[in-house]
Amino acid sequence: MPVLVAAAGETWEAPALRALAEASVVVLKRCVDLTDLLASASAGTVGVVLVSGELAGLDADAVMQLLRVDVRCVAVGGDAEVLGRLGVVEVHPADDPAGLPEVVRRAVRQDLVLDPDPEPESRLEVRADRGRTVVVHGPAGAPGRTLLATGLAAEHARRGAPTVLVDADPHGGAVAQHLGVLDEVSGLLAAARLVNAGGLDARSFARCRREVVPGLEVLTGLPRPDRWVEARPGVLDAVLERAGEVGDVVVDTGFSLEDDADLGRGLVRNQLTLDAVAAADHVVAVGTAEPVGLARLARTLVDLRDLAPVPVTVVVNRMRDSLGWSRRDILGMVEGYVRPAGVVFVPDDRAAADRALVAGRSVVEAGASPLAAAVAELHDVVLGDVGDPVRRSSAGRGRWRCRRP
Repeated sequence: MPVLVAAAGETWEAPALRALAEASVVVLKRCVDLTDLLASASAGTVGVVLVSGELAGLDADAVMQLLRVDVRCVAVGGDAEVLGRLGVVEVHPADDPAGLPEVVRRAVRQDLVLDPDPEPESRLEVRADRGRTVVVHGPAGAPGRTLLATGLAAEHARRGAPTVLVDADPHGGAVAQHLGVLDEVSGLLAAARLVNAGGLDARSFARCRREVVPGLEVLTGLPRPDRWVEARPGVLDAVLERAGEVGDVVVDTGFSLEDDADLGRGLVRNQLTLDAVAAADHVVAVGTAEPVGLARLARTLVDLRDLAPVPVTVVVNRMRDSLGWSRRDILGMVEGYVRPAGVVFVPDDRAAADRALVAGRSVVEAGASPLAAAVAELHDVVLGDVGDPVRRSSAGRGRWRCRRP
């Protein structure tokens, strides 16, 4: 199998080329930079690229582009720990160019796979100090996802549990506005850049978060909808992993679960939402109580049933007597599509919602109200008593990696 080389002028290049030639490994091209390397690899004629560990621009996104075209990336020199986080299959010492032919053969033998979703039964117990991930999702039509996500997170923090609220809405999140956070810097994009550079650790992740009340930290979302492309696939997985080290995690997502790739770039706008649902330990599905809202909720429940083999709690928002049907009627409709972990009815308490929004606070902080009481009930169903044993799902959409035969 031919290889590409992008040595960036490193001293190991000449002896490496001689060693490869002596071992009958064909070097198809010596690339001048990362752009040249990615363009050449996209032709599908190579299975391995040899790059300098210090190659300018080499990041997780570049490695992912190579993996998508079935090309393994081997680095020569550089920080093995950082390069490993980027997805490089092997890091070889720069002072041993003679060993590169065997490294190339070993890389070629690795099967590139996208790990399939494990069955729900494979959910594993992990240590009790690791946070749960609760994803709040709902269809189009402003059913109240963000209002309930911020309220749920604030209620959990109020009860003494460290909580991280993540705004992962790819169509332009509103968590910051709901909670009166005026910073224009996006915590999510700051974390995304760190993930892409292989540098998201506990200390750097702390700089991305903003504490809004004691015990509740927020990772603010996209400042503009058009910046969704900066959060590449896999970013949210790394973010949620770090967030789970801090405490329990509540994620506010977008409205769409469509997996519709942009054919030109292979990107999915809704990837943040899909990745959030895949990483969830519990999903909160939010819909409104009127006919259009219930119809949209029903379609969402069908989609979630296929995507998320985890407990789903249904929230019927803006419930009011003027609609002419009872809670039992709606409960029967919901149970026709899914067996929920619970169904919570939230009253149409517009005064409390307006009071919270105008003050830039969660409904929990805005004072006692029927809406705040419903959020507390939702918390009891989803997160239970603070200090309960934690379960984390190993189910997910999978990540690219190489596996040895």
